[in-house]
Amino acid sequence: MNTAKERLLKIIDEIPDREVDKILDFAEYLKAKKEKSLSEDLTKASESSLDFWDNNIDDEVWNDA
Repeated sequence: MNTAKERLLKIIDEIPDREVDKILDFAEYLKAKKEKSLSEDLTKASESSLDFWDNNIDDEVWNDA
């Protein structure tokens, strides 16, 4: 049984070069979408960890530093 990637590569080999650009554009779109999602997840994670430091006790200690 062929994997999806193998089937895709076979299709790419069979279509004219002018059509490969369309597949490349879509693949790059999917990659950018995944990278953007990962970046957003990391941003959310870092923002939530900052909440730990937002408290009156730490504010008082650091104000005197």
